[in-house]
Amino acid sequence: MPWLFLATSVAFLQSVKDVYNKTQLKSFDEYIIGCSLTFFTALFLSPLLFLIDIPQLGNNFWFPLFISSSLNGICYIFYFKAIKISNLSVVAPISTLSPLFLLITSPLILQEFPQPLGIIGLLFIVVGSYLFNLKEKQKGYLAPFRAIIIDRGSRLALLDAFLWSISTNFDKIGIQNSSPIFWGISLFFTVSIMLLPIALYKSHQNLYKLKTGGWKLIIYGIINSVAMGCQMIAINLTFVAYVISVKRTSALFSIVLGKIILKEKGFRERLLGAAIMVSGLFLITISQLEFGKI
Repeated sequence: MPWLFLATSVAFLQSVKDVYNKTQLKSFDEYIIGCSLTFFTALFLSPLLFLIDIPQLGNNFWFPLFISSSLNGICYIFYFKAIKISNLSVVAPISTLSPLFLLITSPLILQEFPQPLGIIGLLFIVVGSYLFNLKEKQKGYLAPFRAIIIDRGSRLALLDAFLWSISTNFDKIGIQNSSPIFWGISLFFTVSIMLLPIALYKSHQNLYKLKTGGWKLIIYGIINSVAMGCQMIAINLTFVAYVISVKRTSALFSIVLGKIILKEKGFRERLLGAAIMVSGLFLITISQLEFGKI
């Protein structure tokens, strides 16, 4: 199954990108990395425009593009802040919780309602998040949940997951009024344009580092563009829900790489919790697939 190999490649590249984020945040701040990531991703994906038919844009293209770009710009900044101040093995699984929040935002925005299998998936996620900080149980049965809220990086990742659950709905509207590839390139370019003035204002004292280390950000963009390219090809070969479900396993890859490369602690309980959370996400996306919500 070629799609499975491609989707697994996306998950692995996502975790590689997260580890690369963690290392590069020692040299560049979240504003420069966010602007560079989105710009170079759009740049390296742009040649795909010569391989597709440029779609006729629908009436509901520009407003979702503005909303989704704004939310994604905020999400990138928050996510990079989160992995800068917290362990990657903590942030990565929490940031994949957007399908959980989609159970709330999709009915409000798209009138798509959760199914019983999705509710079961929600319970898996709750159990996984509890096991994620099981070592805190000695402070009380609710301590594992409080540990997520107390840690600033976890809070930012949780907020990211919520904001991404909103932007994903607008992504769907934008794709319906264009095409997946055209929407993806437009989105990344727009986010980079929005982040540019912020990066220039917030990071003007660090711009000199681009002269000697800018090539590292180009590599960063290449990794992300390859991941996005694999994802688009995989989506053309099978159902979107299947691809996204496999992509969520990036949390497991991130925990393993965090242990091997970054020498992070708490490997066992986080791996178990993340595995159960990913299982819950899989059930949620499969429930959407069964009822035609792809």
